[in-house]
Amino acid sequence: MLRTPGSRPYHHGDLRAALLDGAERTLREKGVASLSLRELARDIGVSHAAPGRHFKDKQALLDALALDGYERLTQTLDGADDPTLPIQPRLTALARAYVAFATDNAALVELMFARRHSPDASEQVVGLAHRASQSFERVIVDAQERGEIIAGDPARLTLAVGAALHGTAAFATQDTADPKAALGGIEDLVHLLLHGLQPR
Repeated sequence: MLRTPGSRPYHHGDLRAALLDGAERTLREKGVASLSLRELARDIGVSHAAPGRHFKDKQALLDALALDGYERLTQTLDGADDPTLPIQPRLTALARAYVAFATDNAALVELMFARRHSPDASEQVVGLAHRASQSFERVIVDAQERGEIIAGDPARLTLAVGAALHGTAAFATQDTADPKAALGGIEDLVHLLLHGLQPR
């Protein structure tokens, strides 16, 4: 490809993937405010116009990052779920997978939640976020059908479980709790969720 001195090539083997990788790295190291399509293009070694083939603006890039995050989270949760297990070990495995993902990808998870609850959130982001939460709701519904936990609105019970797990991950990433200790305490947390704090 011929180019003038100082210019950058327009084509890239897999530009979209390279932009997302670079964007996630910037997000993790510097925060969302530092994300710039022009800077990403420079880092990758393509023209400043090249990212426009995949992302019309920074907002489109953020949505793509959130979508990718929710897809990876859903795959992680699906891989950790074993429907043949009783509720406590099954929910513990799922909870560990979630907290590990959330602590390993703290900046990405923060972006995922921000994009999900944004007034201009895309249907894709909302749909994938719902799909991820269904991983836990499915466990709740199955446990109710087996008589392992109380009856009630599965969405409400899932919200309670999700709040406890997301809070644990937030404490771990904000130095309120040691990340290893938080992950190691998941079994006790699930036990408390299932049995409560009252003495028995």
